[in-house]
Amino acid sequence: MSDNDYIAYSEEEKSATKESKVDSKKESKKDARATKTNAFTQILNGDFLTREFVLNNLNFIFFIIFLLLLVVGKGYYGKQLSDDINATQQEVDQNAAEYIESKAKLETVTRRYKLVEKLEKRELKETQNATKVIRVKKKVNE
Repeated sequence: MSDNDYIAYSEEEKSATKESKVDSKKESKKDARATKTNAFTQILNGDFLTREFVLNNLNFIFFIIFLLLLVVGKGYYGKQLSDDINATQQEVDQNAAEYIESKAKLETVTRRYKLVEKLEKRELKETQNATKVIRVKKKVNE
């Protein structure tokens, strides 16, 4: 018979064909679930470690684990560096603020009129004459 020939099936044969198709679909779903649970249970039991694929690629697996550990370590190292940078920046800001405060205090203490007041106790007076600068020219030959 060719593919295009008409086949007269009885009602029983049609229902049996439909049931077999439904049964095969159910079995394939059960097999898929069984393999999924089987793989899951193998991972939990550790049975997958004895497979030939895993044993042959053990060096590669250790290398991947080593790389993962490096990535995790790099993350922690980066966080530690960031914390150190923030702490150092706060310290620098605090020192800069103290410097500015000390400089302002020094300027207020060493103002001209306050120095004059302090020197009056010692009977020293401010000069009225401008200061003179004496410059000596050096000869090039010497």
